[in-house]
Amino acid sequence: MSLHSAVCAKQDNMTIQGLIRVPDDPADLGRVCLGSGPLATCLNAVCNGRADCVAYPDNPLYQVSWVSRYNLDLPVTPIAVTRPQTAQDVSGFVKCAASNNVKVQPKSGGHSYANYGLGGDDGALVIDLLKMQDFSIDTKTWQATIGGGTRLDDVTKKLHKNGKRAISHGTCPGVGIGGHATIGGLGPSSRMWGSCLDHVLEVEVVTADGSIKRASPTENQGLFFALKGAGAGFGIITKFVMKTHPEPGNIVQYSYSISLGKHADMVPVFKQWQDLVSDPNLDRRFGTEFVAHELGAIITATFYGTEAEWKASGIPKRIPKGKVSVVIDDWLGAIAQQAQEAALYLSDIHTAFTVRSLAFTAEETLSEATITKVMKYLDDTNRGTLIWFLIFDATGGAISDIPMNATAYSHRDKIMFCQGYGIGIPVLSQQTKDFMSGLIGTIQDSARQTLTTYPGYIDPSLANPQQSYWGPNLETLESIKATYDPNDLFHNPQSVRPKSKKLL
Repeated sequence: MSLHSAVCAKQDNMTIQGLIRVPDDPADLGRVCLGSGPLATCLNAVCNGRADCVAYPDNPLYQVSWVSRYNLDLPVTPIAVTRPQTAQDVSGFVKCAASNNVKVQPKSGGHSYANYGLGGDDGALVIDLLKMQDFSIDTKTWQATIGGGTRLDDVTKKLHKNGKRAISHGTCPGVGIGGHATIGGLGPSSRMWGSCLDHVLEVEVVTADGSIKRASPTENQGLFFALKGAGAGFGIITKFVMKTHPEPGNIVQYSYSISLGKHADMVPVFKQWQDLVSDPNLDRRFGTEFVAHELGAIITATFYGTEAEWKASGIPKRIPKGKVSVVIDDWLGAIAQQAQEAALYLSDIHTAFTVRSLAFTAEETLSEATITKVMKYLDDTNRGTLIWFLIFDATGGAISDIPMNATAYSHRDKIMFCQGYGIGIPVLSQQTKDFMSGLIGTIQDSARQTLTTYPGYIDPSLANPQQSYWGPNLETLESIKATYDPNDLFHNPQSVRPKSKKLL
């Protein structure tokens, strides 16, 4: 008897969930089997004989590539993975899940720190938008229509080839626009142009009842509000209509590496960097990160202008001294350099890691005493790994021009984020998890109030994630959820719940 047949025969120890009988014993969780239930029948009917359209846990495609966990420390077993080609396909898959009481999560690039693009909980239906990469641009309005499964690297290249246009987005090329532009989408040009979601003018979206809708400031306004910051809990966007900008001309890339005897020696360096990014009048053409790691720190910065404009901004005199790398005259070169720098600490590599994050207003930045405590903690604590990072990103600028209640994204008042990563070699140890929790705890304990965080930097350990991610917009989002998805079909462990079904 094959393993598949043997497992399927043990129905007395299984929990039947429409399509897949998932073993009650967590040790057997990966040995799920395909049944002939109504969900399978429905999904197969939508595919209508097409190959490469749906994969189940006993399918080699599912095992080898369709379920590709970004964080290898967090196992998850979707009930099935679908790859639609059209919005009608997405609609059909959503209706199949709804009629079989199965939760749904869309996947675009698959870079969720907690594998929420695979559901986050076992038994979800994943709708992978990999094949939905349509692209067009209106050369009169310079508005681009972009398929929900397009990766940021392809977005950049397609915009460049079609009029040398650009939008603001993050630095990891493999991130998908579907997740990025529905949760925030922060990158080096965000202080100048706003977040990625601030470029979204209209969307085509499939809602929980399977309807294909348009959402914009004038049509389904409440849904549009929610999709711009909390998208995974409200629908599956198949197309974005986005405003674009002319590519910047000259770009100055700045990089400064420092390696001192101990992290405590970096206290004045970090303070100088933080003082710079805390300046409310800081030139918006400037984006920067401070990255602490095992051997010291790196400060990366991008200035969208000429070298003469860079010097005239006054920033070179205020930033910790380092070497300006090169003036890059083209946008694609700058994007490639940023992707290379991002790859140094996570990017597209699938690893076992722990991550924690915090957000800061101008009043919540680290005092010199807190900076000293953090650096001492780094020096004195056994980390359980040699690969860890504490990354601080400057934000604000154009992002803060938009009112906090204009979109679901609630961090308009933040000027800085931090993300702490601890990476397992090859597996993640409890010691590394404790190290990272203690590091973020050292910062949090010194704050004058509870710090929140950005939902793009998913923190699975949060006690009240919805409040932390969406804060003052949460109550509005819960009401919108109750209208468009009252049964919480679009669900992951930290998504917005409908008002009548809030988790207490």
